[in-house]
Amino acid sequence: MFGLEIWQIALALGVTLFAGFVKGAVGFAMPMIMLSSFASFLPPHQALALLILPTLVTNVMQAFRQGVRAALGSVSRYRLFIAMIVIFIPVSAALVDLIPQALMYALLGGPILAFAIWQISGRQIIMPTRHRAVTETLLGIIGGLYGGISGIWGPPLIIYLISIDAPKQEAVRILGVVFLTGAIILTGSHLVSGVLNAQTIPLSLLMVLPALVGMKLGFKAQDRLDPVRFRRWTLILLGLAGANLLRRALMG
Repeated sequence: MFGLEIWQIALALGVTLFAGFVKGAVGFAMPMIMLSSFASFLPPHQALALLILPTLVTNVMQAFRQGVRAALGSVSRYRLFIAMIVIFIPVSAALVDLIPQALMYALLGGPILAFAIWQISGRQIIMPTRHRAVTETLLGIIGGLYGGISGIWGPPLIIYLISIDAPKQEAVRILGVVFLTGAIILTGSHLVSGVLNAQTIPLSLLMVLPALVGMKLGFKAQDRLDPVRFRRWTLILLGLAGANLLRRALMG
């Protein structure tokens, strides 16, 4: 079916359901879970294509969960980061076949893992508010460059939100807004690059349903998480994401 075996499709559906649950619970990690899992049984471009449309749809749910006004407020507060994502995802998407992915994964995974371990150990990195504009711009550029290549642009923003100790609801909402912005750009970019095509679009659409079901279940879990546990689980998942990126870099 669409170039895949039935077992591959069934496994992809299961992975997407779980990834949707995690995203609903903590607001991120869906593309990281899907891409790292898909890569073990799908070709790289197919793995990337399958996560694009579920990511797009679930980010609409996440960004507007508290309504349009709240989402627009988040856009205003984090406009620099969003602008850099919009600019740099298409730039790196056009270079997807030229840049060694192993190198990019190593450069992203190492700092992410180090940051998570540092924070979990009880030592916090506090971002001075006077440097907010510069920090948002730099992290937005980094997120955009990695996003076009791998479909993953969240870790730099998550690091920033943890550093400024953003409230749980605000953090999840701005993650949804930024992820949605990036997902729109990523979808358009890979319609142009050919990663999304007549064979991969139906498969990506098929992944939307389990993603939505998992997301709904994850929202229920998120509502029960207090801020301390929410932060702890966010750091744990961030650390696992960094470790997985390093694993993929070492595997070449």
